[in-house]
Amino acid sequence: MMAGPGDTGREDMGEFALIETLFKPLAAATPAALGLGDDAAVLTPRPGRDLVFTKDAMVEGVHFLSNDDPADVARKLLRVNLSDLAAMGAVPVGYLLATFWPEGIARGWIEGFVAGLATDQAEFDIGLLGGDTVRTPGPLCLSLTAVGEVDSGRALRRNGAEAGDLIAVSGSIGDAALGLMILQGGKLPDLSAAARDYLIARYHLPKPRLALGQQITGFAHACLDISDGLIADIGHIADQSSLAAIIDWQTVPFSEAAREALAADEGLFSALLTGGDDYELAFTFPRAKAEALAAISGKAGVPLAIVGEMTGGSGVTVRGPDGHELPLATAGWRHF
Repeated sequence: MMAGPGDTGREDMGEFALIETLFKPLAAATPAALGLGDDAAVLTPRPGRDLVFTKDAMVEGVHFLSNDDPADVARKLLRVNLSDLAAMGAVPVGYLLATFWPEGIARGWIEGFVAGLATDQAEFDIGLLGGDTVRTPGPLCLSLTAVGEVDSGRALRRNGAEAGDLIAVSGSIGDAALGLMILQGGKLPDLSAAARDYLIARYHLPKPRLALGQQITGFAHACLDISDGLIADIGHIADQSSLAAIIDWQTVPFSEAAREALAADEGLFSALLTGGDDYELAFTFPRAKAEALAAISGKAGVPLAIVGEMTGGSGVTVRGPDGHELPLATAGWRHF
C-alpha cells in the first residue's frame, strides 16, 4: 500500500527536484507551459474565442480522506475543475497547480498523485501550464486552476433562466453522497458489494460532462455543475435568475445502487438531493425545445432527465408523489 500523506521518514525533496523529476513531464506536451522554465505560461486565445478560468481547492480531512489513494485525489482535483469548465460550455486548454505538502509527506504519495494527473491528462487531452509547490505544517492542501475556451459571448451562465423553462440534469444524483457515507462508516442499509463499490467510485472519480456542456451552448438558458447538492445548486440558478424552481421528486434520476439503498431506507431521500459531489450538469431550457433533449443526450453520450421547471417567485420546492412539498433537513453543502 502506498504511504499516506502524513507518514514520516521521507527522503528530502527540494522544490526544484520535485518540479524537474515529477511535474515537468506533465507539461511536456503543452507548449504554452514553456517547459516550466519560466515564472508564467503564455497563452494566445484563438480568434473568436473567450478564455474561461476556474479554481477549486481541496484540503485533507475536508474534501478528501487521509487514506484516499493519491492518484484518486489528483484525478478528482482535476475533474472538479473540468466540471466547472463543462458548466460554462468550455473546451479545456490547460491547468495551473499549487501544492502545499506537509512536512514528512512520503515521496511515494507525491509520485502517486502525479501518476493520477498523468492518467487524466491523457483522458481529457489537457496539460500542466505551471504553478507552485511549497511546504506547510499541514494539513495537505491542493489548489488547481483550469483554463478553457469557448466561442466569444457563448459561455453558459447561471443567471439566464426564464420562467417556464424546464430543468434537466445529467447522469444520476446522490451517488457521491452515499459513497462518502460508506467511506465514513455511516449507517447505510445492507448493500451488495457491487453497489458499494459503484457508489464509492462515484465519490472518488466524478465525470466532468464536457461534451454535454459544449452541446448545450446556445440551447440552455442557464447551467451549472452540481457540487453542493441538487437542491442547493438549482437554488443558485433560481437566485441568480430571480426565479423559483419546482423539482419533481419522482423524476430525479437515481442509479441502481442508489435505488437499492433508498428501497431499504426511505429516509435517505434528503441525503440524495442535498449531499453534493455529484458533478453532473443541471441546466434550464425552453419547454418548446424538449423534443431535442434526446438527440443532445445521444451526442453527448450521457442520460438526461427533466426534473422540474422554473417559475416566478423565489427558492426551491421539492414536490412529492402526492403533489405536496417534501421537507428537507438541509438545502445542501455549505463551505462556511
